[in-house]
Amino acid sequence: MSIVITGANGHLGRLVIADLLARGVPAEEITAVVRSAEKGADLGVRLHVADYDQPDTFAGAFAAGDRVLLISGSEPGRRIPQHRAVVDAAKAAGVAQLAYTGVFGGPDAWFALAADHRGTEQLIVESGVPYTFLRNNWYAEMYTGDVAGIIARGAVANAVDSEGRIATAPRKDFAAAAAAVLTSDGHLNAAYELSGDTAWTFGEFAAEVSRQSGKPVAHATLTPTELTGILRGAGLPDGLVDILVEVDGAINKGALAGTPGDLARLIGRPTTPIADTIAEELAKS
Repeated sequence: MSIVITGANGHLGRLVIADLLARGVPAEEITAVVRSAEKGADLGVRLHVADYDQPDTFAGAFAAGDRVLLISGSEPGRRIPQHRAVVDAAKAAGVAQLAYTGVFGGPDAWFALAADHRGTEQLIVESGVPYTFLRNNWYAEMYTGDVAGIIARGAVANAVDSEGRIATAPRKDFAAAAAAVLTSDGHLNAAYELSGDTAWTFGEFAAEVSRQSGKPVAHATLTPTELTGILRGAGLPDGLVDILVEVDGAINKGALAGTPGDLARLIGRPTTPIADTIAEELAKS
């Protein structure tokens, strides 16, 4: 029996593998599915080279009794056929568990970015493979990653209003949750809504960046039309622009503000506050 991580060379996959090793899982019992053996060479575990767009490459990736983590692909609109390759291979092999990193809200997540995740969960359920759904809220790094730019501009600008809240957590917390369900029992055919313990506003985010940096930072609420123009001007494709603008609308409607506590329970500690993730990012500069 192995623990197999697909998309293992990405930010989340690397953290999951590091967490598994820290928990004492032997390296020879972990298989990282990567698109390039060269890029995965530093992971320190067994490798299987495969590509979501080439289903045949998943032959031999899984064995009966394996526990598998399917980390979702990164291309909206293409993910369902990509994920199907993994689900089909997992079913054929007779894996013991297929964990999937979906989106917060699961079947109730109505925004377009969630469509691929809803479809993938349906695929998995219909396959009959024992599953664990890890419905992740947004990664804190999606916002803290631009802290230097925010400070330089003196503002964090989006189409979220002053009351819109989002309950983020850093990738390391979501990785710890994934490692927990892959190394313990009681998680089969279960779905977890994973979010930070506290939902924050972008005004609070801006104030915290200002406090830690000593620089004035404000939150600027744009109209959806204004944000669309800025994102298109930055060269983003129209389809992605529409998705990103709609996500801000979803935040305004409370779709990402839930704090059910599943993440903290799985990792056995409080989730990491946004202030800590801001501090970590500032320490890099």
